[in-house]
Amino acid sequence: MSGDKMDASRKIRRTEGRASRTESPLASANGISSPPRVARIERKTRETQVVVELTIDGAGRAEIATGVPFLDHMLESFARHGFFDLKITAQGDLHIDEHHTVEDAGIVLGRAFRHALGDRSGIRRFGSALVPLDEALCEATVDIGGRVYLAYNVAITQERVGGFQTELVHDFMKGLADETGMNLHLNLRAGRNPHHVIEAAFKALARAMDNATAIEPRLKGVLSTKGTLS
Repeated sequence: MSGDKMDASRKIRRTEGRASRTESPLASANGISSPPRVARIERKTRETQVVVELTIDGAGRAEIATGVPFLDHMLESFARHGFFDLKITAQGDLHIDEHHTVEDAGIVLGRAFRHALGDRSGIRRFGSALVPLDEALCEATVDIGGRVYLAYNVAITQERVGGFQTELVHDFMKGLADETGMNLHLNLRAGRNPHHVIEAAFKALARAMDNATAIEPRLKGVLSTKGTLS
């Protein structure tokens, strides 16, 4: 991720990690230049150490190294189809299992979105996408409005894809939704192959979040009658 897009002058310190961010953008229709929507979040616990660098208005570039190959593949796909520039490195207690690493990757990615979006001024807020992958068809709908909810209707009968535990997809999505501050509905319409099902879910999520984080040029402030999304 290019260093010239990082605003090092604005930093947010948290007890569990470090973050740097810019303020949220103003709609281009206002004739005001928009700062880059970027964030760098680091979170370290006794179980994992995760660093996420995110540019929302990117080109779909990804550098992912979590130690969980299947998750790396899904996150590369997420970045590509959402046009997010994304770098994630993670070290976790994989000698126990993959749960902590997968869940914490979702948590830190969600925090990166939260910080990069700032007060969420100018964003369309809602997004939805229906994505096929061969026999699999998955729908993702999001409201990045500050309210937290996950409706996960992605039934996978197989316990594993290779060595990856399929139930961990739920844990990743829960962490992402909670920390981004969004409603996330994932609904599997059809599917047999668990790899196809999960990949379709990540691609649908990427397209929905790309739509929801896009700037609406007609909008001044936030898309809410309350006047705030915080």
